[in-house]
Amino acid sequence: MEGKELAAGSGGDEGSKDALGKPLGPTPSQSRFQVDLVAEGPRKSCGDLGVAGKGGEEAKGRFRVNFVDPSAGGESPGEPGGGSSEGGNVSGVQNGGDTVMSEGSLHSGGHHHYYYDTHTNTYYLRTFGHNTMDAVPRIDHYRQTAADLGEKLLRPSLAELHDELDKEPFEDGYANGEEGTPAGDAAAAYTPDSKGVVKFGWIKGVLVRCMLNIWGVMLFIRLSWIVGQAGIGLSVLVIGMATVVTTITGLSTSAIATNGFVRGGGAYYLISRSLGPEFGGAIGLIFAFANAVAVAMYVVGFAETVVELLKENGTLMIDEMNDIRIIGAITVVILLGISIAGMEWEAKAQIVLLVILILAIGDFVIGTFIPLDSKKPKGFFGYKAEIFMENFGPDFRQEETFFSVFAIFFPAATGILAGANISGDLADPQSAIPKGTLLAILITTLVYVGIAVSVGSCVVRDATGNVNDTIVTELTNCTAAACKLNYDFSSCQSPAGCHYGLMNNFQVMSMVSGFAPLISAGIFSATLSSALASLVSAPKIFQALCKDNIYPGFQMFAKGYGKNNEPLRGYILTFLIALGFILIAELNVIAPIISNFFLASYALINFSVFHASLAKSPGWRPAFKYYNMWISLVGAILCCIVMFVINWWAALLTYVIVLGLYIYVTYKKPDVNWGSSTQALTYLNALQHSIRLSGVEDHVKNFRPQCLIMTGAPNARPALLHLVHAFTKNVGLMICGHVHMGPRRQAMKELSTDLAKYQRWLIKNKMKAFYAPVHAEDLRDGGQYLMQAAGLGRMRPNTLVVGFKKNWRQGDMRDVETYINLFHDAFDVQYGVVVIRLQEGLDISHLQGQDLLSSQEKSPCTKDVIVKVDYSKKSETDTSIAFAPSSSERTPTPRKDSKSSSSPLNLADQRLLDASSQFQKKQGKSNIDVWWLFDDGGLTLLIPYLITTKKKWKDCKIRVFIGGKINRIDHDRRAMATLLSKFRIDFSDIMVLGDINTKPKKENIAAFEEMIEPFRLHEDDKEQEVADKMKEDEPWRITDNELELYKTKTYRQIRLNELLKEHSSTANIIVMSLPVARKGAVSSALYMAWLEVLSKDLPPILLVRGNHQSVLTFYS
Repeated sequence: MEGKELAAGSGGDEGSKDALGKPLGPTPSQSRFQVDLVAEGPRKSCGDLGVAGKGGEEAKGRFRVNFVDPSAGGESPGEPGGGSSEGGNVSGVQNGGDTVMSEGSLHSGGHHHYYYDTHTNTYYLRTFGHNTMDAVPRIDHYRQTAADLGEKLLRPSLAELHDELDKEPFEDGYANGEEGTPAGDAAAAYTPDSKGVVKFGWIKGVLVRCMLNIWGVMLFIRLSWIVGQAGIGLSVLVIGMATVVTTITGLSTSAIATNGFVRGGGAYYLISRSLGPEFGGAIGLIFAFANAVAVAMYVVGFAETVVELLKENGTLMIDEMNDIRIIGAITVVILLGISIAGMEWEAKAQIVLLVILILAIGDFVIGTFIPLDSKKPKGFFGYKAEIFMENFGPDFRQEETFFSVFAIFFPAATGILAGANISGDLADPQSAIPKGTLLAILITTLVYVGIAVSVGSCVVRDATGNVNDTIVTELTNCTAAACKLNYDFSSCQSPAGCHYGLMNNFQVMSMVSGFAPLISAGIFSATLSSALASLVSAPKIFQALCKDNIYPGFQMFAKGYGKNNEPLRGYILTFLIALGFILIAELNVIAPIISNFFLASYALINFSVFHASLAKSPGWRPAFKYYNMWISLVGAILCCIVMFVINWWAALLTYVIVLGLYIYVTYKKPDVNWGSSTQALTYLNALQHSIRLSGVEDHVKNFRPQCLIMTGAPNARPALLHLVHAFTKNVGLMICGHVHMGPRRQAMKELSTDLAKYQRWLIKNKMKAFYAPVHAEDLRDGGQYLMQAAGLGRMRPNTLVVGFKKNWRQGDMRDVETYINLFHDAFDVQYGVVVIRLQEGLDISHLQGQDLLSSQEKSPCTKDVIVKVDYSKKSETDTSIAFAPSSSERTPTPRKDSKSSSSPLNLADQRLLDASSQFQKKQGKSNIDVWWLFDDGGLTLLIPYLITTKKKWKDCKIRVFIGGKINRIDHDRRAMATLLSKFRIDFSDIMVLGDINTKPKKENIAAFEEMIEPFRLHEDDKEQEVADKMKEDEPWRITDNELELYKTKTYRQIRLNELLKEHSSTANIIVMSLPVARKGAVSSALYMAWLEVLSKDLPPILLVRGNHQSVLTFYS
């Protein structure tokens, strides 16, 4: 309990207020926060606290953390009381330092532990009554910085909690895969939701909107016609089929919409964040276009009604079709004006529209019970069993079919996404979207069925409208229901037809209703609200799509205007599309096009749920539980079938458009990462296949060279990378190993930043490779770590690739010892070894300097971080020493090189740069010379064969050189030709070298002896004790005994170099067996000298030694 209260004694209250009122002032600093150690002693009085000059509070914890705004300078912070923080989440301080929450805070509960001052961005972190940096769980830590609901707060990083305090400033860090803004912004004032924002409940927000969208033009002016064509039975089936599709989609929408916060963009947002930008981008365009066309459909419905009224009153302007076009065009201009003026339909206006709609439906229902004699000639007789029986079966006319009628009705079932589209404005989208959407589907379906049955029971299919068609005498040949009701409408069978009845009059509902103008009002309300909703949503969806920059050409439409960020350019585009379709003026032509586009959206929403469930991503946990992945899959398939049912050519067109857009977006690869289920499923497949692969024994037929290349920073040795890539691309694994040495703390930071940076670099340069950095005390340890631990299951490296250590004679011989020991370590773990040598060298990092990194895109880790770590003050032993060719040479680090990269290069450097890119070019007609002197299992032969399968190398021919005896040259050649043909490896020539063991030229022997002279021990000229001590201290030295023992082998290397110059000096690349040195018997200097003399002054050479297990077979 000690230290719980801040002050003691009579002046306690005043002192505590003073202590709290003057928190620690921030000092100008580049760090995001500073840490002040707090003495942990006996309690001081307030006077003592004041004298201390800190104005701080005594604390039980060891330190207090202050987040500092660098821009604040030396200003003193505002008081952290409720009065000073505008909209902050602190309204006062209680005894003991507990925080009093304001209502605005989104974090509930009394155990809240932050003092937070919005003016100075200063946190006083207090957890469970202790001053500690560790933060308690809080919603603001999980926000994205772009969230509307409040600013993201940064929890302390692991380094901040775990690392020593007196080191350099901590790096900023973001949650996995989360995009971030500069740390200063992220620590900006957190303001809870403003109370002015209206949040809708499930009725106003979802139910009302969905019902308004679903009930539309079809309800009043097409449903009666559908009943006439299909009959009551099939009409109910049509409605039922549409409902099944929309219900399954409603369930899927509920699942996706409750799997996290949904922003604007409706179906586009749901699909793109679930399936990724490829499907999202394709469907976003289609969905926006469908909404634009829907505006035309609703407006044409409205215009048809107006034209009917004009026709009844005999006041047509030109003719029926052109009047629809004129009225439609005028209407859409007015709607555009309303949209651009920013007139927001508030929930009350929506309810008013809904009330009009419900009154209109009620008006119709009441009308059905009041059969007036004046309406009988027009075919309305009230509820009659005869009419019900006659209208129950179908009577398709004018080439209509069940499916064509279904196609015309289906758009009446769309509109179920109206609630999901505004999920950001809902108080509780998790419960509102499922409840509102599904209830809207249920209510609207019941009304559709009810009206279909009612109108089918009351109105005959054909009526003349002529009062004189009553039957006076009994007609024997008249069996129609109208005849039984004393009306003869048989004249309607003539080609001229009639103008009344279900089949002929689209305004049947007006005629049946008790008060016809109310039906017209209902039509106006339904069509105009739907048209306006679509006119607003199409640009919003398109704007969301353009903001994501999936189609760079549409970027101009992302711009918003005014405080609500209205997409005015999108409004104009939508207006033009709608106007174009209004000029078609045929509802029956427009409806199938829209249906297909909406159905494509529905199909992908259903598929999203199936895909996310299949991927088993831990992030897929919808709050709405009443969905099933298989039902969603069935829903997706149903949507695709219905598309063909509605209109096969429109369906094919939709598929082609979606596929084309999908391919385009895939090809463009937008730089977005939304954690889609596509990523999750890719991971799951990779994991499952890797595990399955691990259960299978390796087979020689499936052997692949899986290379661990010691590149250091991958961009430092491009030639090494490109050459290995030539025989591993799409064949085997390629891992770029990079050993970081030096101070562990610094190396650990570099490890994480390098991992992201260089993996990006590999992908950007189309390298199918992985980057694997490790930290080790020295090169050899790092190499051992990588050889033992790199890879996964069967996807593990089996071949070590290193560059030749070109400057070994000038450098520290301990580096050579380490380098040669790598080979021994590789052979110990059954790796093959490949040494690659270019005469010009491999390492170009000293030529690139600063530009090496600035030319790449910034890695996410280095995105405008306030902490600027000055890497230029590193110690001489750089932490990022690369592997090969020169282990002492530095890899590029983010600092300005003293030598500017723009200065002209000397000749050697220019040659090095040219050589580094030589394997990126097409190789032309040349030779790959394979010197297969020793049988290592076939790796020496397999690598050149794989190289020739690549496009850049396909014109190269393989020439094989083997050793043999002079008296058996023909025999050896035939034997090798037989072996190669059994291996099915094409070759252009086989040369048998019978003079391998001839003594080399004297001058070459003398040059070799001169080269190794500095590295000899000369133990014969020294005392035994001195020689032993020297050998112990410098194990790499060459003893006289060793030199004599391996004289023949030495001569062979010198002789081979002579032969190589003679036969292979024009080859594009030479692949040769690597000589093996016995561990512990051959010194590092002698082995290095062998490699040097063997490979000097030659074209690019690969010294290859497999692990002596067969990698080639001639068995099928």
